Amino acid sequence: MASNVVVIDTSARRATIKTTPGKVLSDVLQEACSKFGVDASRHGLKHNNKSLDLSNPIRLSGLSPGAKLELVVLSRSPSVVSVALQLPEDESHGLPSGRLVEKYPSSTTLWIVLRSFEDAAPHRNYTRRGRTKTDTGHDGAGRLYHEAPVLSIMGRELTSFTDLQKTLAQLGFNSGSVLLRMSFRVSDTPLEEAMEQIGQYFQSVQSNEEAGSHATSSTTNKTAQDTNKPIVPEEDRSARSPPEPVSPMQNDTLPTNMPRTQQAADDSASDGLPPPTIIGPGPRPVTVYRPPASSTPRAAQQAFNEADYEPTIRHAKQHQARLQTAGRNKTLLSDKELAEKENAKAQKLAEIKDVQIRVRFPNQTMVERTFSSLDTGRSLYDFARENLQNENEPFLLSYTSAKGSCTIPPSSTERLVPDLGMAGRTLINFSWDEGASVETRTKPILKEHLEAQARDIEIPVIPEIDAPEEPVEKLNTGKRSGNGPSGGKSGKFKFLDKLIKK
Repeated sequence: MASNVVVIDTSARRATIKTTPGKVLSDVLQEACSKFGVDASRHGLKHNNKSLDLSNPIRLSGLSPGAKLELVVLSRSPSVVSVALQLPEDESHGLPSGRLVEKYPSSTTLWIVLRSFEDAAPHRNYTRRGRTKTDTGHDGAGRLYHEAPVLSIMGRELTSFTDLQKTLAQLGFNSGSVLLRMSFRVSDTPLEEAMEQIGQYFQSVQSNEEAGSHATSSTTNKTAQDTNKPIVPEEDRSARSPPEPVSPMQNDTLPTNMPRTQQAADDSASDGLPPPTIIGPGPRPVTVYRPPASSTPRAAQQAFNEADYEPTIRHAKQHQARLQTAGRNKTLLSDKELAEKENAKAQKLAEIKDVQIRVRFPNQTMVERTFSSLDTGRSLYDFARENLQNENEPFLLSYTSAKGSCTIPPSSTERLVPDLGMAGRTLINFSWDEGASVETRTKPILKEHLEAQARDIEIPVIPEIDAPEEPVEKLNTGKRSGNGPSGGKSGKFKFLDKLIKK
């Protein structure tokens, strides 16, 4: 079995890590990243151009002694991991197989996973348990001590509070599913002291995050106020915030007995603007669009000229020029250039204050609303759930990025613009989860008042322009021409016939 491995980073630096047969590859990654001074949560290991499963120990990894591993940079967007929590017998009453299953981003810590399962039901208590213990160590009418949760993952026990702050990615779980077996163990720390230590830890983490957000955000004053306040849902925020004052000029020009939506409709009609949007349950306006009346796309119904799709000599030359450009050797970007590129991209995203998101449902109905750069994936799920008739049915939201189709986890705390990279107008696809009932899939999706106020999508009509016809030299596609001097065959086919006869 391997007694040591050599980890090589992108700048050809080497680090020798001592190993044992039971040592997990995630621990090897942690030691290597600590020597290189990089973040282990953003890196992975490869061997012979194959990614290694960091959750496996050395004896199951198939590595030989002195194996050379490559330290590679992982994608910044976390993947989805299905987590199953195996409860003890006294806590698993009424649960199928005694397990709780939920999907989380790979950047979620084990402590947050436990708190998430704990908050799902009011009777659950996994992180704030206490048990009385006397001086002799037996249960009795003594002092109340903290009964800490203990997680067992593939033979590894995570007992301390520091161990539970590790993310799923740090433990080697970047995709697929993982089983956590939970038990409880009475510690030597009193319950009140343990709760105080946990509170102090999260206060220090929150202060560090606030300091980092102040250094990177352009709106420092507003960000400082938001980070010091507790997170409040959109509905509560709109209910607590006082209404915006109306200027005296507006009170004089608009009748007082007319609703605000009707006043906005008259203003938009007089100014030639599109129809007003529907005011949703939150403070931001919502627009609902009907599904298309025809199953044939609008673009397929428009007339087109078939000659526009015939290749010409100019098209062939452009294609050859692109092939030559793509075949040239290019110098890879240095670490400094890559960092400058990432900083420029982050700065560009930081300048975006809001993004317009359109959610498309399975029946092609679409709902549109504007989100701010501070909104998260969870707020996007809350918005979609508010518009459904059956709000309790599970569903998934996905979008297409430069890396392909990406699914947003329901409990994601990532921000839409800085973390997920949404900008401009973004289309979100709504799909029912496997647990949704058949009756829900066949019924209308949106609520009745939204369906009643939906409108058609206005598609601008492009006027036809009669462009002057220019002589275009068409490309010879190899077809036989009937005007050839010898039996209607061109020179190319004559040469092929001579080769066949020989």
